[in-house]
Amino acid sequence: MFGSFERAVAGRYLRARKGERFVSVIAIFSLIGIALGVATLIIVMSVMNGFRQDLLSRILGLNGDLGVYGAGGTQITDYDATARAISGIPGVTNAASVYQGEILLTGAHGGATGGVVRGISRTDLEAQTSVSNHMLAGSIDAMAGDNAVIIGSGLAQSLGLTVGSDITFVSPQGNATAIGTIPRIRAYKVVGIFNVGMQEYDSTFVFMPIDAAQTFFDAPGKATQIEVTVKDHDAVGGVNRAIRAALPGKPISVVDWQQSNDSFFAAVTVERNVMFLILTLIIVVAAFNVISSMIMMVKDKTRDIAVLRTLGASRGAIMRIFLMAGASIGVTGTLIGFVLGVVFCANIERIRQALEHITGTTLFDPTVYFLEQLPAVLDWSEVTTVLVMALVLSLLATLYPSWRAARTDPVEALRHE
Repeated sequence: MFGSFERAVAGRYLRARKGERFVSVIAIFSLIGIALGVATLIIVMSVMNGFRQDLLSRILGLNGDLGVYGAGGTQITDYDATARAISGIPGVTNAASVYQGEILLTGAHGGATGGVVRGISRTDLEAQTSVSNHMLAGSIDAMAGDNAVIIGSGLAQSLGLTVGSDITFVSPQGNATAIGTIPRIRAYKVVGIFNVGMQEYDSTFVFMPIDAAQTFFDAPGKATQIEVTVKDHDAVGGVNRAIRAALPGKPISVVDWQQSNDSFFAAVTVERNVMFLILTLIIVVAAFNVISSMIMMVKDKTRDIAVLRTLGASRGAIMRIFLMAGASIGVTGTLIGFVLGVVFCANIERIRQALEHITGTTLFDPTVYFLEQLPAVLDWSEVTTVLVMALVLSLLATLYPSWRAARTDPVEALRHE
């Protein structure tokens, strides 16, 4: 499509000589604009993908992909048989019986905060890698008997607790006596501290054996829910229907993670799409800079175009010369932006730590962003979309100036020379 003559002339026009440096400077700024636009779009989209994936893994790591509850808020009595039936469904990796309740927590040295107690078997808790792989102190093996609990790092910090400390549970659902309702109070021993990386969970969750939780809440032989983990997070709809089919006639309610967190992840998706549209404008602005630089180049090379036409160059050849010159700016800028974006994403956590060290501030507060480190996940299909979009916009930006160059009348251009 492009001959050696056209490539040579286009390359010559991109190299500035004395008196032509202004046009070259504009072309350089156009290249920088495209590179920054592509890099910024890749970085932001990767961070949004990492943010969603990290949140999803942490939320599902503690709550499971689906929750099976008793219909109408009732508790499940035959939870062992129900869990075994669910475990046999294809695609299900684990079904854990849980007794959950909200309580007031107090430390031995004062301080009080609300918390969520989860009674669960030690085997099922070990299967929750978000907890078992993030133990800061103690161990899950020590969660045995009716006096051992594992708490989050935020809760331990707020109440001043360590492994071996006592923590007191106060239940609002107390025991009825002749003088009124007395709150249920009992002290437990902290045998482990975990840190899943989400402040909301680290500062509220407490794990204990399920039979101990049943005893404290006076609910022997009952579970509030069965947490189900599946192989494919996006296939929860089919597993949901399979659970209902496997438990016909049982008064249950099945809620998957998409239903329980739909508003949250919908907000993340909307924010991600809006950021994509906003940052795309950077590339659009850079494309307009390409148009302006090419128009100025055509204006500056009007005499050269006339000479080439008189020497026999066709209009198509002239158009291809300027198409190649403009496309070179777009392609080079896109490639530079791609490299910058990928390198930045690969080292984004180091860059964040360096900026925090230099500025002395916390860029991403975990209490606000739910994250203790900045994730970035490259989606190569999205990266390809960004690159194709940048290349297409750059090419479209060169069409009009190239057409104007091809339409130049050599007689009129040389009339006053």
